[in-house]
Amino acid sequence: MGVGPGDPELITVAGQRAIAAATVVAYPVAVIERLGMAAQIAEPWLQPVQKRLPLLFPMVQEAEPRQQAWQQAAIAVAAEVTAGERVVFLCEGDCSLFASSSYLLLALKAEAPELAVRVIPGITAASATAAAACWPLALQGEQLQVVPLPDEPDQARLLLLDAREQKQPMVLLKVGRRWRWLRPLLEQLDLLECALYGERVGWPDQLILPAAAVAADERPYFSLVLLRPAWPAVLPWA
Repeated sequence: MGVGPGDPELITVAGQRAIAAATVVAYPVAVIERLGMAAQIAEPWLQPVQKRLPLLFPMVQEAEPRQQAWQQAAIAVAAEVTAGERVVFLCEGDCSLFASSSYLLLALKAEAPELAVRVIPGITAASATAAAACWPLALQGEQLQVVPLPDEPDQARLLLLDAREQKQPMVLLKVGRRWRWLRPLLEQLDLLECALYGERVGWPDQLILPAAAVAADERPYFSLVLLRPAWPAVLPWA
């Protein structure tokens, strides 16, 4: 289930009920000894009697360690369910959009296809950022593109040029260290003034500002940019 971007109050009623009904709470971690971000978000809704099941999802580029981790996570979850436990897996944001839970779901289908699975959606960081800033993500016939920001500036330039030419809104995820070159690139393409920057959305230290107000330095991994190159020609009040 998706627990949203950071604020425990943004967990849906369905999500809260799923947590309350669980005997085992599973969640992804980058290091077993640490509490994962999804578990931190859901902490107010967890109960002391519930078993905690941290599942290792390594933050590495190599495919094999990640595939092995997904398989081991599926085996661990399946074992709990087979033992009669009710398991809920917590996932930051929405569990179907660039989410760790998607990999667990695919691994479960391979390792234990007989298990019954329910997917509960969550609020995305992009939606929470847009709501906090009263920023329409998409209007009328617009096509909203949601993409992780490429590693290379040249690839990002092509994406931005296309968005500007098509006058279509865009969400750029996982900005982080790339903000050092993305901000100057937005300025070069005359897109800086129509961009909104969001960082650690939903957490107490969240930052949501016009992109022009954020200096071109390295930012946290959980940061994003909302881009609106133009407004539709026809608006409801026109």
